[in-house]
Amino acid sequence: MNLSTPTAPFTDTKLVRSSLYATADRIEQRTSALHRAKITGADAAATIAALAAAAHPNPSRVADIGCGRGTTTIRLAHQYPAATIVAVDQSPALLAVTGNRLRAQRREVTLVAADFHHLRGVLAHVDVAAAAFCLYHSRHPEKALAEIGACLAPGAHLIAATKSADSYINIDRVIAASGLDREAVSRPSLYEAFHTSNAEAALAAAGFILRRRVDQQHTFRFTDLAHLAEYAVTSPKYRLPSKLTADPAALAAALRARLSDEPITAASTVTYLVATRP
Repeated sequence: MNLSTPTAPFTDTKLVRSSLYATADRIEQRTSALHRAKITGADAAATIAALAAAAHPNPSRVADIGCGRGTTTIRLAHQYPAATIVAVDQSPALLAVTGNRLRAQRREVTLVAADFHHLRGVLAHVDVAAAAFCLYHSRHPEKALAEIGACLAPGAHLIAATKSADSYINIDRVIAASGLDREAVSRPSLYEAFHTSNAEAALAAAGFILRRRVDQQHTFRFTDLAHLAEYAVTSPKYRLPSKLTADPAALAAALRARLSDEPITAASTVTYLVATRP
């Protein structure tokens, strides 16, 4: 998993389509490391599903845009057993994982391989849409949101989720303090394009009407440097020596040679916005 690191890696189209999501491996490892570290904060998929249920209890067509491995898709599919469920992602590998997970639960799902900047013609008449932790992949999230809005039925609801720009900054500080990447703290956030502070403005620019906002604090405690390394090697933000970028054990050893091997706590603000199309 050798990730190059352009200035804004999460909005680099080539990187997103290759190293980041060409396979499910990176996101599976990243999610596993974070889930094992999490000590406070509600489950994101459960929160999205609850907000969707409150907004629209009986939709006919539900879309999970930027579905990734399908964790939110599964929640929505269980919540809305009579609805048509559509999973949208530009990564065929992630769509395959989502499809397999839904089929294992005997649930039909329509899989759509598409960039969320180009949805018209492949998605329409959606009553409830989720766009969770994906819009920071757009250099112009208001344009992606406008495209999503064009695929919604009048009065439909969108639940968008993102994180604060300073998410996991303590990990950046550890990497910088080790000397392996001294610029880790000063480099732009992975969530620079769409985060807790600018998400409302992007929704408004796309013509949505905000109905509800929920902010939650999430805390993560990595048990040791080996646990931290499992997460850090998945981040395209860090500019590490090439021999360390694909090997958590090698990165852990390099960190131990420079730092005390002790637990590291990091935090993130997660923001959920419920909006409607006029």
